[in-house]
Amino acid sequence: MSLIVEIYNESGRKMLPKEKIKKAVLNALQGEKVETAEITIVFLDDNSIHELNKEYLNHDYPTDVISFCLEEEPLSGEVYISADTAQIQADEYNVSLTNELMRLSVHGTLHIIGYDDETDEQRKKMSELEDKYIGI
Repeated sequence: MSLIVEIYNESGRKMLPKEKIKKAVLNALQGEKVETAEITIVFLDDNSIHELNKEYLNHDYPTDVISFCLEEEPLSGEVYISADTAQIQADEYNVSLTNELMRLSVHGTLHIIGYDDETDEQRKKMSELEDKYIGI
């Protein structure tokens, strides 16, 4: 079993809680019975994620999280998170930035594993799993 989680901060923000985020992503991988995976989490600013969103998803706006599954076996993927949008959402939901970054990291990882959030039922399931894996 080999679970690798790498975190890169390209957001310009200092002191992001990398170890807590890594632990939450590992919790999700282990909880979903993934035995081998390499997940890369990249924190960006709104401008950078806006460009990714436009280039890969044809959405002309910044977003909170974008994930790409690169390989299914062994599982490999990248999660891009806007630290700017995460801060706005943390304030809106009255949670810490750490909590929101952990939630978005787990959310992106769940997408890579194969979960969708297109229906209310799927969104509810993902939200429950996010709570479970970030320890709420």
